[in-house]
Amino acid sequence: MVLAPRVVVVHRRTELDGLLERHGTRGQAEFFLRTRGRTLADVQGRHDAQDAALGEVRAAVPGEWRRGDVERGDLYRFGFEPGDVVVVVGQDGLVANVAKYVGTQVVVGIDPEPGRNAGVLVTHRPREASDLLRAVVRGNAAVQSRAMVTATLDDGESLDALNEVFVGHPSHQSARYRIGAAGVVESQSSSGLIAATGTGATGWAASIHRERRAGVELPGVADRALAWFVREAWPSPSTATSLTAGRLVDGEALTVVVESDALVVFGDGLEADRLTATWGQTITLALADRTLQLL
Repeated sequence: MVLAPRVVVVHRRTELDGLLERHGTRGQAEFFLRTRGRTLADVQGRHDAQDAALGEVRAAVPGEWRRGDVERGDLYRFGFEPGDVVVVVGQDGLVANVAKYVGTQVVVGIDPEPGRNAGVLVTHRPREASDLLRAVVRGNAAVQSRAMVTATLDDGESLDALNEVFVGHPSHQSARYRIGAAGVVESQSSSGLIAATGTGATGWAASIHRERRAGVELPGVADRALAWFVREAWPSPSTATSLTAGRLVDGEALTVVVESDALVVFGDGLEADRLTATWGQTITLALADRTLQLL
């Protein structure tokens, strides 16, 4: 028996949802916003825009197809199927969240507020959903493979990220470690390091690159490459600063051996979803085997 295609719509709670949960009533939420120079009308408008976009996307799914729906907070326990078409309705960050949990499924980014957001991953409009879904199922949609970065501990734990992985002290103060790249190893003390993909090269990595004026070329969105940067390396009699930036391609890796009580590893700014490496453990950063299949 051949199963009908399944469309999984991913969304996140709006700011209004969070305010009402926190303050209990619309009146209390409005007072809170007013004390900060904001209005309930703006928050309500963005809530309504997302609701309207979700309604339009859901209505675009043919009646005979299967459907799934998941809020961002439940992604870690949602069972994606290999043939799913995953439709993300929200901002770019939600696509990065989804990337951690999907494999070869095609991800479609829908911007609920076209013209207001400057998204680079959610580039489609709600009204396009019907044509996009059918094109994906027919197999003639233009899909782009986006590289991901993986961080692996020597005990087998690992995590993947779409934009970048951060390694450093839990409080972002000085971390001690030994870093290794291209056969060169040195001890360092710094506020951590990041390894970024071409997708992430327009964010945190771009900021470091501009300030550092490093001679490392940032990867493009379609490149199978990573750029890595050490933040604020500190020279001392026991620590050096010669390995502070570089580029990795397939088959290459950056290693970090922990010489502090513990270092944390997290991806795409999600500090709550992190790995912890203790003294003597090795963290390996490299291109992930899997990619995000983005429409």
